[in-house]
Amino acid sequence: MNYHPITPAGLAALQAQVVALQRERPAKIAQLAAAAALGDRSENADYSAAKRDLRHLESRLRYLDKLIRYAQVIPAPTGEQVAIGTRVTIAFAPDDRETYRVVGPKEAGLAPDNLAADSPLGAALLGQRTGATVTVQAPAGRYPVTVVAITV
Repeated sequence: MNYHPITPAGLAALQAQVVALQRERPAKIAQLAAAAALGDRSENADYSAAKRDLRHLESRLRYLDKLIRYAQVIPAPTGEQVAIGTRVTIAFAPDDRETYRVVGPKEAGLAPDNLAADSPLGAALLGQRTGATVTVQAPAGRYPVTVVAITV
């Protein structure tokens, strides 16, 4: 079994998506039934679209269910070093700073400031303390970053 690390907030966001999709499901089923009642299904564009939309919704629900089932919730970090669940401010240059929330790979797309722990930058930062300078090995080349601050 391959479990994936996730923060409590990430798990809650996935569960919220499931609830929202489950609320949409009856309307999608009703749309499909209404389109089916129009007649010949072989040339019924409304029926094909409604069927595709319902299939997509069901597929997303199955995917989210699997993510939730195999999620391993990470305990709250201490904030002494970069870990999944911490916010880290890094400097690419003296006047170029960014703040990211380090998360597991499955929740990286849930927010724009999330940084996947298995990305080149995330992997280089894991375990580092404030003030550390690390070299990130990315596909486009190597570059240094400095850890400016770590918060929980």
